[in-house]
Amino acid sequence: MADEDNQGSGRRTLLLILGSVLGGVVLVSLGLGIGYMIFGGTPSNPSAEVEQIIERSSPQAQQAEGSEPEDELAEEGAEGAEGEEGAVPKKMPRMAPGDTVFLTTYYEFPGNLTTNLRGSRKFIQLGIAVSTQYDDTVMANVDAHQLALRSEILTAMSAFSEDAIDGVQGRTNLAIAIRDAINAKLEQLEGFGGIEGVHFSNFVIQ
Repeated sequence: MADEDNQGSGRRTLLLILGSVLGGVVLVSLGLGIGYMIFGGTPSNPSAEVEQIIERSSPQAQQAEGSEPEDELAEEGAEGAEGEEGAVPKKMPRMAPGDTVFLTTYYEFPGNLTTNLRGSRKFIQLGIAVSTQYDDTVMANVDAHQLALRSEILTAMSAFSEDAIDGVQGRTNLAIAIRDAINAKLEQLEGFGGIEGVHFSNFVIQ
């Protein structure tokens, strides 16, 4: 009888242990299931989160994240510079002094100028133009004093004889005399001459 009682009590103890183990397993399973349902999947891995934080705080990651705004600012700055291109001064090329070329301007007196040659019954008829490499002020003065200059030109023409204006050298001397007469009158009227060349668009002796 004593053996049967000992065996019965041993069985009850084993059943209690098995029941406790099974109950613990069931409770753990229920806890995991409820946690899965509430938090939606695999529980977070603390080590993985730490690695992500370290990667985000690294200089390479910060540079990669900060590069885009800098690029955008650079592009905006470039667009702004293009938009204000007209307001920004530009460097202009400057020619060397030896290569400087001056602009020559011309002025032609209207019509022809006619006068008698000195010591001859013949007369000379000229179409005259003048040139300068000075600014427009010179030609403006010529146009403003055209009547006075025409008188000076006729006086210079009448001082030449038929022989004096014969040939290329004679015409060159006549052109120089007319130039000097024009400049002298302009210096008297405006304080500056500026005429550098006299050209004949018409040259007739009759």
